[in-house]
Amino acid sequence: MKAMDTYDLVVIGAGHAGCEAALAAARLGRRTLVITLNLDAVALMPCNPSIGGTGKSQLVREVDALGGQMALVIDQATLQSRTLNTGKGPAVRALRAQADKQVYQRLMARELLRQPNIELRQGEVDRVLTQGGRVSGVRTLTGEVIPCRAVVVASGVYLNSRVIIGEQDWAAGPQGLLRAMGLSRSLMDLGFSLRRFKTGTPARLDSRSIDFDQMSPQPGDEPVEAFSFLGRTQPRNLMSCYLTWTNERTHQLIRDNLHRSPMFSGSIQGTGARYCPSIEDKVHRFADKDRHQVFLEPEGLDGLEWYAQGLSSSLPEEVQRALYRSVKGLSRAVLTRLAYAIEYDVIDPMELSPAMAARRVPGLFLAGQINGTSGYEEAAAQGLMAGINASRYVEGQAPFILTRDQAYIGVLTDDLCSKGVDEPYRMMTGRAEYRLSLRQDNADLRLTHLGHAIGLVDGERLRRLEYKQRQMAQYLDALRDSGRLEALRRGEEPAETKMPPFDAEAVRQAHIQIKYEGYLQKEAAQIRAAAAMESQRLPEDADYLGISALRVEARQKLDRQRPISLGQAGRIPGVTPADVAVLAVWLKKHRAGQDSA
Repeated sequence: MKAMDTYDLVVIGAGHAGCEAALAAARLGRRTLVITLNLDAVALMPCNPSIGGTGKSQLVREVDALGGQMALVIDQATLQSRTLNTGKGPAVRALRAQADKQVYQRLMARELLRQPNIELRQGEVDRVLTQGGRVSGVRTLTGEVIPCRAVVVASGVYLNSRVIIGEQDWAAGPQGLLRAMGLSRSLMDLGFSLRRFKTGTPARLDSRSIDFDQMSPQPGDEPVEAFSFLGRTQPRNLMSCYLTWTNERTHQLIRDNLHRSPMFSGSIQGTGARYCPSIEDKVHRFADKDRHQVFLEPEGLDGLEWYAQGLSSSLPEEVQRALYRSVKGLSRAVLTRLAYAIEYDVIDPMELSPAMAARRVPGLFLAGQINGTSGYEEAAAQGLMAGINASRYVEGQAPFILTRDQAYIGVLTDDLCSKGVDEPYRMMTGRAEYRLSLRQDNADLRLTHLGHAIGLVDGERLRRLEYKQRQMAQYLDALRDSGRLEALRRGEEPAETKMPPFDAEAVRQAHIQIKYEGYLQKEAAQIRAAAAMESQRLPEDADYLGISALRVEARQKLDRQRPISLGQAGRIPGVTPADVAVLAVWLKKHRAGQDSA
C-alpha cells in the first residue's frame, strides 16, 4: 500500500477493539493507520481461548450483523462449539466457541493486511496531538508526528501495565510483551482521570503432563452452529474440553499461602473483576465450598498447551506448581506459562458519549479495556462503534448510536457512559432489560438494515437477511393455511401436515415469535414507553448548574456527564426520578422559549 503522510484516522492498538475499529473505518472509505506495539500480537488472546458465552454471544452476533469481523474469524478458528443454557429460554441461550488462538490471530491479521485503506505499523504512540482543542495527529515514541483527523485509542491492558506473581512484579504487558508508557500521561494532559484495574490469567499446561483419563470429557454440541449470519464457514468440533475439580488439599495449600498472595498482601492496588475471581479469592470468599470446577481447554489444534479455566492466580511460582498438581488429573502437571495478575490504567468511561467519543476532545474515540471493560467481545463491540463514529466524525456526519432497546451494544455503551464502572465491566444477560427481544438469534433482523444504511453491510449480507425474512413470512402463512398456528401458540405439537421445505433458521425464528408472542408484546410496550423518554433530547449546551430546582448533586452530575436525553439522564447514578421530572419541566420551558424567540 502506498505510504500516506496524512490519515483520516489513526487506531492505537490492534487487539479486538482496534481490529474492529480499523476495519469499520477502512470499509467506510477512511484512510486508516493502525499502530501497535507488536505486529505479532494482532488480535491476541492473552487470557481464555474462546469467543462467546452468556451475554457475550449476543455482542458477537450484533457485531456480525453490523458488518464486523469477529464472528467470521471465530467460525474459521473453532476447535469446539457449545450452546449454553439450552435448558432455559432463548433470551439467555448463548453460543460459545473454543478457538485455535494462533489461527484466530493469523486470520484477523490477514484481514487487516488485505483490507484497502489500512496501513499497519509497529510502534508506540506516546502522545495524542490537538490543535484548537481538536485532534490533529499523534506522536510516536521515536518522535515522528503523524497528522490525522481522528484517533481511536484501543490500548487494551498495556497502559502502565505491571505483571505480578507472588512477591515479584515487573513492568510488562500480557505474556511478557512490552507495555505503553507515555500515552497515560497524554490522556491525563487532555483532562482524563485515570485509575487502576486488575485482571489475571491461569497457567498454561503441557498436554503431555495431563492425565485426561481422570477427567470428564466435555464434548461439543452437534450440529455445530456458526456465529456469523453469512454462514461462509461451517465450524466443526475438532477437540474436546475436560472437567476436573479442586479439592481440600488444593484449598489448604491456598489458605496456608494467602499471606503471600498479592491480592491479600496489599501489593495489588487495582480493582479486579467480580465475575472472574482468582482461585485464591474463590477459596477465601466461598469457604463453605469443598471444591471448585476446573475446565481444561485446548489453545490450539496442535494440543501442546492447555488453558486451566478456574485456576487463575497470582500466587508465587512454587505455590502455583503445588496447587496445580493437587488437582485430580494434574499430579504431573508441567506449567509452561505461570498464572499472573496484571494491573493497568483505565479512564472513567463517563467522560465519553455513547458514540465512544471523548466529550472534551473532538476527534478522540476510545474503545475496549481502556474504558474499564473486560472481555474480547465487549472490546470488539466498542471498537466497531468507535470505528464507525470516528469515520462519521471525519465526514461531518451525525454519530451512530444504538439504544438499549436495539442491541446489547446499546446496553454496553449506555452503561459505560451513564453509570461508569467501579470494576472491570462484563456483559451479562441480566444487564439487558429487553433481553427477550435482544436474542443472539435475531441480531440480523434487528441490526443488519442499520448496518446497510451506514454503509458497512454489503449486498451479500442484505440478500441473506431478506431471504430469511421472506422465508419466515411464507412459513407463518403456511402455518395459518394448515391450521397449525393456533396449536403452536398453545405450546402444543400439532399433527404433521404436508408443507413445502423452509429455511431451518427462519422456522426457528418463527417458532420463537409464536411461542413468546405475548411476552414480546409486553416488552414492545415497555420499549415504546422508554422510547418516549429517549426521544426527549437535551440540548448540548444546557446550563444544568443554573437549574435551581435541581438538587446540587443532580446539577453537578448532569453538568459533568452531559446526557443526550431524559432517558439517559435518569440512568445516571445520583439522579433521582424527581430530578428527571424537574428536568422535564425545564426542557419544556426551554423549548417554549426557543419557539417564541
